[in-house]
Amino acid sequence: MFFPDLGFVLACLALGTVAGFFAGMLGIGGGTLLVPILVMLFEQIHVTPDHILHLALGTSMAAIVGSSIISLRTHHAHGAVDWPTVRTMTAGVLIGTVAGTYVARLVSTQTLSLFFAVFVVYVALNMLIGIKPKPSRQLPGTGGLIAAGGGIGLVSALVAVGGGAMTVPFLTWCNRDMRNAIGTSAALGLPIALGGTAGYIWNGLHADNLPAQAIGYVHLPALVTIVAASLLTTPMGARAAHRVPVATLKRVFSILLVALAARMLWKLWAAA
Repeated sequence: MFFPDLGFVLACLALGTVAGFFAGMLGIGGGTLLVPILVMLFEQIHVTPDHILHLALGTSMAAIVGSSIISLRTHHAHGAVDWPTVRTMTAGVLIGTVAGTYVARLVSTQTLSLFFAVFVVYVALNMLIGIKPKPSRQLPGTGGLIAAGGGIGLVSALVAVGGGAMTVPFLTWCNRDMRNAIGTSAALGLPIALGGTAGYIWNGLHADNLPAQAIGYVHLPALVTIVAASLLTTPMGARAAHRVPVATLKRVFSILLVALAARMLWKLWAAA
């Protein structure tokens, strides 16, 4: 049977609905929300603890592909993508994401969960207090952009995000205006998602005791249902951003992220 059970499908649909809405409203990558909840869902279908976080990371990374394509097209239509910068950084991004998935395979679930939790706290604090780097310089040369792309890709693969939490600060720090930084980050989100997905599939192909419905570290039933729901609600979230107090929602969402990361960390370390 392709889908584990009806309850699992409904939970993934609900997760995709919420993740897509907040991604559209707040402009965040879905991984920060998807990963800790996918860990809980995979616990319910008895995925082995040794692979549970890797499977959540790979599935989340694959789910980002569709939303990355939509986001890229939207920003390109508004002329907000610096394509020369995207082309230069993509080489580093692809190397970094594939390397990140390889590192994720080598490290323990506990170490990976700690890294993810620290990153989520960083994202949450950024939303809470509005950390903004001071622009102080211009973009580096080709080597510098490739190196920056590699670092962004590496961390993005380890935490299953589209890279916006790092790419936008990097570009604004290099004196790019916010509109250009967001558009360029959205374009770089696609190679990050594609490279990360390919890496998690490849590195998980020979892992033991994965669910029958998984290809490598990507769980297909979860992926299909999450993507189907999130593609419907992402545009709704973007429209709602102009009608609701986003600052308040950011605070609530950041607290939720910290609570989910703490719960995931406690559960995984308790099982060690």
